[in-house]
Amino acid sequence: MTRTRSARRTAGRALLASTLLAAAVAVPVAVPAATAAPREASAGATVRDETSTRESRLVDDFYSAYVDAVAAEDGGDLATALRGFYLTPGLRARLADWEAAHHADGVLLAQDVPVEHRVTPGHSGAGHTWSTVRLTWGSPEDPAYTYLTVRSDLATGKISAIRDGE
Repeated sequence: MTRTRSARRTAGRALLASTLLAAAVAVPVAVPAATAAPREASAGATVRDETSTRESRLVDDFYSAYVDAVAAEDGGDLATALRGFYLTPGLRARLADWEAAHHADGVLLAQDVPVEHRVTPGHSGAGHTWSTVRLTWGSPEDPAYTYLTVRSDLATGKISAIRDGE
C-alpha cells in the first residue's frame, strides 16, 4: 500500500497529539514551593482499595492532575486540556456559565487551590456512578474541608456533573 505524504503527515500529527495529551495527563506538573504545599503520596489512597471503581479512580486521577495544574504558575493550558479529556462537553459548558457568575473555579467550586484531596467511591445507578471528593484547605495543624459530589458516566468514564456535596 502506498501512502501519500499528507496521509503520513496526518497520521504523524494524530500520533503526536495523542502522545502529548497522554503525557499531559500522566506526567505530574512541577509546582513551585511558594504556590502550593506538597501533598503526601497517600492523598488519594482511599480510591485504590478493592471497592474502588474504574470511574472513581479516574476522578482521583483527574483531581490529582487538575489541582497540580491550577496550582502551577503556568498550568492554565494543562488544566484546560485535562478538562477537555476528563469532562463531558455538557459539563464544560455548565462550568463556564457557573464560573462566569461566581468568579471561581467550577471544578473546585472555589477561588483558591486545595492542599490535598481524597476521593471516596459511592453508589451507582441509571448509567452513572457517584464519588465524594474531599478537598483539604489550610494548614495541617488547622485543616478545613469541603466536599464535592462528582458524577461519572459508566459508559464513558467521563465526569458529567460536579456539585457541592453538603
